[in-house]
Amino acid sequence: MTTPLTLASGHRPDGTAVLKAVGEIDMSNTDAFAAALDAIPDRVVVDLTEVEYLDSAGLSVLFAHAHRLELISGPLLDPVLTFSGLADLTVVHGPEAPPSAGS
Repeated sequence: MTTPLTLASGHRPDGTAVLKAVGEIDMSNTDAFAAALDAIPDRVVVDLTEVEYLDSAGLSVLFAHAHRLELISGPLLDPVLTFSGLADLTVVHGPEAPPSAGS
């Protein structure tokens, strides 16, 4: 059974692609998550503020795309992103932070 995950894409006013994830990202739905990221050819902001669970399969997808990601995270996922080392490879900030330079 696939865990509920909603993915919505859009763009910031500056044209940067945004992918918003809502729900849980785990091994049952990482194919859809990876496909959504693969469909965006350039730099992408991934909004994880409404993700309630992220397992190692979801982290693997993020690591595979880390070179072109900017992550928006909340207090629930911040420790996971830091401990996994993903925060050392890409920009991670909270929803209140302004867009990073160059995005």
